[in-house]
Amino acid sequence: MHHLLKMLEGGDRRSIGKSNEVVSVVLEQPMLFEDLFSGMLLEDPLIRMRCADAAEKVTRLHPEFLKPYKAVLLEQLAKVGQPEVRWHIAPMLVRLPLTEAEQEVVFDMLLSYLSDHSSIVLTFSLQAMFDLAELNTKFRPRVCQYIKEMSENSAPAVKVRAKQLLKKLTCNTQVQKRIT
Repeated sequence: MHHLLKMLEGGDRRSIGKSNEVVSVVLEQPMLFEDLFSGMLLEDPLIRMRCADAAEKVTRLHPEFLKPYKAVLLEQLAKVGQPEVRWHIAPMLVRLPLTEAEQEVVFDMLLSYLSDHSSIVLTFSLQAMFDLAELNTKFRPRVCQYIKEMSENSAPAVKVRAKQLLKKLTCNTQVQKRIT
């Protein structure tokens, strides 16, 4: 195991461990992103979640680092069931350079995340859907629909985030007239 990943060992899943230190190392030595990314594919759930945390933080500043890993993100990592990985994968999916067809795939993945039991996964997925709708307005009606639903029928933290996103998102609020 690479020394970078060894930095992420130990403790339990309630802690990010030395994830922020790993972010600093990778930002100084970008060639290490490959090792960090590969850690998300390991069996160890602790290493996997901390690698996902660090990779998500690195790609906030350098989304281009994800480009070589697009297929792995879309075909493998997006399907990981571990909530602590999912909530980091959601924003990374939208940072990828995506074709229209891939945007649809990402939308469907994010939609599947909305059935997760984790409020954090739900919150990050809603944010990623919002970001996708900002990139491509064709998603806006569907994103508005799901964000509205989550603003009414979710855990308190998810409701708060959904309401914040609704204020930022231009949704068609016309109500269809009922035929009586």
